[in-house]
Amino acid sequence: MARTAHHSPQSPGRNAHDGPPGRPWRSVELRDLRYSARELAEATRGSRRPRPRLVRRAVDVYAYPRLRHDRSVSFCASVEERRARQRLRRRLGVLVGLVNGPAGGLDLDAADAVDVAPARHRRGALWLA
Repeated sequence: MARTAHHSPQSPGRNAHDGPPGRPWRSVELRDLRYSARELAEATRGSRRPRPRLVRRAVDVYAYPRLRHDRSVSFCASVEERRARQRLRRRLGVLVGLVNGPAGGLDLDAADAVDVAPARHRRGALWLA
């Protein structure tokens, strides 16, 4: 598993529970190069390459969602996974109903009309926490 905000090593001698109030536990600054729509349009008009602009994003982490065995994340994850399985069953039920046409024959062309998204209900909400 990759290191995330939950798995970052603590600084020496500091426990995650005893930090002073008001001070973030972690601070992260991300730098990225982006093209604005205006720059892309000007570069197209001027027949040149667009110049990227530096974008900085800073995040201060004051609390972790799963700190002290908080059950709210797992509860929300189980509800969301249950709903994803129900959506998948509904979509597949529509597909089966279309393929098994009303006259009892199979209509394979009707199967192309239904779009069934891939099932990604396993632990999705836990990874996003």
